[in-house]
Amino acid sequence: MINYNSYKQQVVDTCHALLERGYLKATEGNISARIKGENALAVTPSNYDYEKMQADDICILNLDTKQLEGEKKPSIESGMHAAVYQVRADAHCIIHTHQPYASALALINMPIPALFDEQVRYLGRSVDIISYAPSGTGFLKNAVKSKVKNNNNAYILQNHGVLILGGTMEQAIHNMALLEKCALTYLLAIMTEKKITKIPLPIREIAFAKLRADEKKFAEIKDL
Repeated sequence: MINYNSYKQQVVDTCHALLERGYLKATEGNISARIKGENALAVTPSNYDYEKMQADDICILNLDTKQLEGEKKPSIESGMHAAVYQVRADAHCIIHTHQPYASALALINMPIPALFDEQVRYLGRSVDIISYAPSGTGFLKNAVKSKVKNNNNAYILQNHGVLILGGTMEQAIHNMALLEKCALTYLLAIMTEKKITKIPLPIREIAFAKLRADEKKFAEIKDL
């Protein structure tokens, strides 16, 4: 039987790091890590303070969301995380937050176009909106499962928050911070009421090709 402790600690360490940076607060949001070699994930518990969280508090679920280990109730969004892992073999870590600048765009239903080559290189051709559905429902899970097939790594959940994917937890954290930077810059640009330019299409496609190459590598190591 696989030892899940390293995955649990990875999730806890990430929670604490994001809490210190101000991306997480109290009990909002959730984080998960794919467990290599098994169709399973480690995910944060429901409604539990990140400051108090320890490895033993993390829940282990299979991709049908059956709980395999852990005494606490798993996050209400566990189904959403499992759905992503089912269709994105390259995704090894998922972060869901309510970070303010990107969440502001969620309220005005505003996707982020290809503003910077770094953005496309790590987040995808654009940061798309996933249509609103109530938290923790099958409606949200299905909407997310359908949208993430476009191979981007960052999404805005309408009237909710953001969803970030990464091949490693470090990359997921990087992608989350990059999204917030892009969201803030885009909001400031919108306020000028001037035309907002995008990077040229050829550069966009070159950057996205590099992202896809990374994703294929991570997909190949999914079951190692």
